[in-house]
Amino acid sequence: MFGKSVFESVLERLREEEEDAGPAARVEDAGETVRSAHPVFTVLPTGRPSVPSHSAAAAYRDMDDFDASERADPFGEAGASAEAAPAMPVAPAPPPHLLRTAPEEIAADLGLTGNETQAQLAGIRRAFARDNHPDTAPWDLRENATRRMMIANMLIDETLRRMQAEAALGLRR
Repeated sequence: MFGKSVFESVLERLREEEEDAGPAARVEDAGETVRSAHPVFTVLPTGRPSVPSHSAAAAYRDMDDFDASERADPFGEAGASAEAAPAMPVAPAPPPHLLRTAPEEIAADLGLTGNETQAQLAGIRRAFARDNHPDTAPWDLRENATRRMMIANMLIDETLRRMQAEAALGLRR
């Protein structure tokens, strides 16, 4: 160890451990040497790990068995009376704004007055998307959220077109 760098001493120790590991340490695969820390887990010469499919499937089966027992008795109260069991949580009520899908209702939600600037319209669009984006909506209301986003974007785009037409005709701004 003396006279060697820390890196060299670590490499030497790893080589010794690899030699002590025996046949599981090196496996021949299609003429290439494959390093293995465990008989089930190997690291290919490309540096990518490889796990046989049967081992991965067994791991998932083990996890599923664990989850099944946890789901069957999550509080470890097997044999407890039904009265002592906690009540199932009630699903929250859907956000009321996601139930409004008529263009008139969405226009009212946007609050467009006709006096907005382009920057204000961009801010309104972002705020509406933040509150109504389908990715944040409950699964059963994602279609409504998508419809609301489409209609809101169409209304804002139409407002922008009207502003440009009015500016081109010199009617305002």
